[in-house]
Amino acid sequence: MTIPPLPPGIAAANDPTPAPFGAFAPNGAQAAIISLAQRSRLKRGAFRPMLSRLVTLLRAGPLDVQYQGASFRFYHQASATERGALFNPDYNLEELDFLRAHIPTGGVFVDIGANVGTYALALARHVGESGRVIAIEPHPVTHARLEFNRAASGYTQVTLVAAAAGPSDGELLIETDGDNLGASHIVTGQPAGHALKVPALRLQRILAEAGVARVDALKIDVEGYEDRVLTGFFRDSPSSLWPRAVVIEHLSRNEWLRDCIADMRARGYAETGKTRSNTLLVK
Repeated sequence: MTIPPLPPGIAAANDPTPAPFGAFAPNGAQAAIISLAQRSRLKRGAFRPMLSRLVTLLRAGPLDVQYQGASFRFYHQASATERGALFNPDYNLEELDFLRAHIPTGGVFVDIGANVGTYALALARHVGESGRVIAIEPHPVTHARLEFNRAASGYTQVTLVAAAAGPSDGELLIETDGDNLGASHIVTGQPAGHALKVPALRLQRILAEAGVARVDALKIDVEGYEDRVLTGFFRDSPSSLWPRAVVIEHLSRNEWLRDCIADMRARGYAETGKTRSNTLLVK
């Protein structure tokens, strides 16, 4: 499939021959600012763009750091997710602890909308070498960063899928938010700006091709497209394939055509918690 050219700012970050991990380790001043943020109220979301600009003034470019036991190259300047994980050691910690509680060593975790791997690689460490992580990320730049972070972390138990999960097999368009690459979303109407064509696969096909016959836990964050992915999956897949635990982002639920959380409740799932961004369910 031919993917159209990326916008110049994004294309510049898609380096096909990245420097080895550690080449962009924080310098002394950058490390001091990151450490201060991580130990104070500055780690909160309102302060992170300012901290990102300050760190960039000290040296432009990404930063190579550890997060949740994995190795990451964070392009924090244009990604809210990467800023969050860089400056806040507790970023998404409630969701991660919930998932860890429901995935055994050697278990299977599926990450739909994996971004650069802040869930997938953290859970890869938890499931261990005998476990499986299926990380699904369609955006070519974000996927390249995810691939780099997996290699830097040395996690061979992580399978990457360069496609969008969708209601059918084929193609979808995704649009990029220029100020936040991680908020790229599926186009459901007329594209507002530059859109990329990406492969789309049903979740059940992704799992079959990965050789997965059971799922311990699943996280989905696809910016308002969650219902299109999950409704058909639960309708068409055997219950033996349904995940025991689910983390689903609810910030864009007003864009859902069907309430997929209500659909999961009707199938025997129970809400056990809710964070600012996500609903936590267990079957």
